[in-house]
This record gives sequence, structure tokens and C-alpha cells, in this order.
Amino acid sequence: MSDSREAEMVRRRVIYTGRVQGVGFRYTTHSIARRYSVSGYVRNCSDGTVELEAQGTESAVNEFLAEVSRRFEGYITDRETADVSPDDDDADDFSIRY
Repeated sequence: MSDSREAEMVRRRVIYTGRVQGVGFRYTTHSIARRYSVSGYVRNCSDGTVELEAQGTESAVNEFLAEVSRRFEGYITDRETADVSPDDDDADDFSIRY
């Protein structure tokens, strides 16, 4: 049974804090994204955090973010999550930004 809200695109921005730079976070996140129907990006920030934006269906984004959290459980000490407006220009792939 499919809910019409489920097919709507959502976009979430997550700022990860902890030991999240220098541990393969961006590369691994990019690899995980290939297994989900999500687009967006991941990048290191100058303050030592990592910013990630993921866009897709609610379930795809939730499952993707849950896998990222599981994979880096010992490295992430905090995360700030916010819903942002979907971006049609960024709807094709998931990239590492520099």
C-alpha cells in the first residue's frame, strides 16, 4: 500500500560532529548512497564537521541516513538534522564536494 506522501521528494541536511574527518566518511557515504535512490552531496566543513544533504523519497532518505549512522556509529558524537527544500538541479546523483 503506497501513500502519496511517500512518493514526494524530501531533502535533509545533516551536520555530523565527532571524529568524522580523516576516517573515510565522504568516500564511504558516497559508496552507501549508490545502494539507495538518493541524490545530494557530502563535504567536509572547515570547522571539522561533515555536511550531508540527501534527497529522495522519505523511505530512501531515512534508510540511507540510518545506514550512514550505523556505519559511523563510533565516530559520530552528534548530528543536527533539518528538512530543506528539494533541489531539482541536484536530483541526479550523489557527489563528494570539495
